[in-house]
Amino acid sequence: MRLLFLTPQLPYPPQQGTALRNWGLISHLADRHEIWLLSFDEAPGSNPQTRVHPTLQVACKTIATVPVPRRTTADRLRTLATSSLPDMAWRLWSPAFDKQLRDWLNSERFDIVQVEGIELARYMRASNQHPHHYHLVFDDHNCEYLLQQRTHEMDLRRGRMHGAAYSFVQWQRLHVFERAALKAADATLCVSRQDQALLTQLEPQAQVHTIFNGIDLERYASDTTMSATPWSLGPAAIRQVRQVGRVVFTGKMDFRPNIEAMLWFQREVWPHVKREHASAQWLIVGQKPSPRLDVLRNDPDITITGQVDDVRPYIAQADVYIAPLLAGGGTRFKILEAMAMRRAIVSTTLGCEGFDIHTGRELSVADTGIDFARAVNALLSSETGRRDMGERAHAFVAATYDWNAIVPELEAIYRSLGAGHLS
Repeated sequence: MRLLFLTPQLPYPPQQGTALRNWGLISHLADRHEIWLLSFDEAPGSNPQTRVHPTLQVACKTIATVPVPRRTTADRLRTLATSSLPDMAWRLWSPAFDKQLRDWLNSERFDIVQVEGIELARYMRASNQHPHHYHLVFDDHNCEYLLQQRTHEMDLRRGRMHGAAYSFVQWQRLHVFERAALKAADATLCVSRQDQALLTQLEPQAQVHTIFNGIDLERYASDTTMSATPWSLGPAAIRQVRQVGRVVFTGKMDFRPNIEAMLWFQREVWPHVKREHASAQWLIVGQKPSPRLDVLRNDPDITITGQVDDVRPYIAQADVYIAPLLAGGGTRFKILEAMAMRRAIVSTTLGCEGFDIHTGRELSVADTGIDFARAVNALLSSETGRRDMGERAHAFVAATYDWNAIVPELEAIYRSLGAGHLS
């Protein structure tokens, strides 16, 4: 089949959740199908030919990129006041992207056009204005209206009335916008059974299918990552870090649920951890750290790295991996990555939502600050406990979340739409 993917950023190298999913799907479909890619490029000043990684060029027959649109605070306020669309519908709106898509739809034949994420859903309208038939697939990475609803409720609990008002408006607008995207698509993908039920409730006529987030286990094999030396430390310093214990979180650090998670952990959990493990260190790994996290830099035992080339060496050196998320939806790649690397994990219920796990077996689940701290401290105190939990986590992810098992399910959805002919 000939498949056209629309992605919010170049999917390779896969350095955060959306790109990990996009690359997992594209790389495994490319073995049997022809992939075209239209994507945004976050470094428009550079040569597009050098920006596109050779690995991605091998996987795709044709790639076109468009610069990420720049939006000022004034732009956001203007669209908030004058448009009924949610902020996410404006975030990646680009006439250049829209034109490139229409040019391809007018001149080429595709079996499937797959739209990756709610930020690109506005481009789905092009489906009614071209001469060739194709099937439109919408990959809804999160139940987005629910994410905003939860953020609104969290802001209300904490007395942040401006944030609560903004999230309420976005929640209402996303409810309408997301439903329209479901109606426009021939099939919608989501990442968990919970999201499937919620999206079907939102639009009962939509054809919604669960395609789990997957992972390439070989890429996270411990023997290829444990020997790496992150943080610009020598082997002796790494051994010392391992002795004192390290707590690690990874994620895009301008994403509000991740920011709120770190601030909550620092306020409600970290003091209890330090009382029992005075030499413990906490590492926050991820691109674009928000200025709201600057307050954490005053603690010498907290390190905020900013963007790194590869998160795997950081995860590999963790004694306890944390996912203290209080808002959000879908499933988290960070959980899959830590499980694949046999790390002991402590998560909130929301942090591991969508996974059929059992607390105390594949990971520990805690929703209050004191309970979260107890779980972290128990694992920091038990090397055997960490090792056994990590092994159970690895077995769990290997059984269910390998891309080699997931992608054939996506191909079956394509076939059910009448797309192409698989040999």
